[in-house]
Amino acid sequence: MIEATLIDHMGTDLSVVNAARVSFGKNSDWDYTDWRDSDDYAREKVLSKGDTKLIHYLAEHKHMSPFGHAFASFHVKAPIFVARQLVKHKFLRWNEISRRYVDTQPEFYVPDAWRGRAKDKKQGSDGVIEEATHILYSNNEFYGCIDKTDPYYQCLQSYEGLLRLGVCPEQARMVLPQSTMTEWYWSGSLDAFADMCNLRCTGDTQYETRLVANQICDSMKKLFPVSWFALRLEK
Repeated sequence: MIEATLIDHMGTDLSVVNAARVSFGKNSDWDYTDWRDSDDYAREKVLSKGDTKLIHYLAEHKHMSPFGHAFASFHVKAPIFVARQLVKHKFLRWNEISRRYVDTQPEFYVPDAWRGRAKDKKQGSDGVIEEATHILYSNNEFYGCIDKTDPYYQCLQSYEGLLRLGVCPEQARMVLPQSTMTEWYWSGSLDAFADMCNLRCTGDTQYETRLVANQICDSMKKLFPVSWFALRLEK
């Protein structure tokens, strides 16, 4: 399963505001709204209208440094071909599991269906290739590798066979396919994750990569609702 799990964060929308206001020797605090839930009253922290307006001004005019004072970390699990697309975002910190050191049985990403090649562009996909999907699931056991002609089974057998012969994991891993699952810690500032999501949450992004970006987007929206709305190109 492809997943991006929030593991840590620092700062709030107010952190962004005060990082900007410090230039003028000023500081803001939360406003509070009272609301009623059944017979109970509660108070909710909110930004003032002025602070909300400031965040939108910063984003609109590309004053990005205040957004760097809000931070998040994720544990991401996805196939290698997704990781190799996302690692290109250089302003996000990345630490990945290494099969130089880990030689446990690999896990493979299983697509719901094989998609067709897009007809109007060099990349992307369009529709489902039913014949390929039928072959993929004809044994009803993709992971079980019942069919010994299955390429995943052959890769797994080659990998485990090399390890049994004493080949080092850093070389044995070369026979594993791009669908092998990997995992990494991914950390960065609010604006860096917004840049990533502005590129990777769009419809022309590969579906599997978009799954990661959308999960991160959902988490960041909850952590930094005002800033995230201001930074996202798709409102």
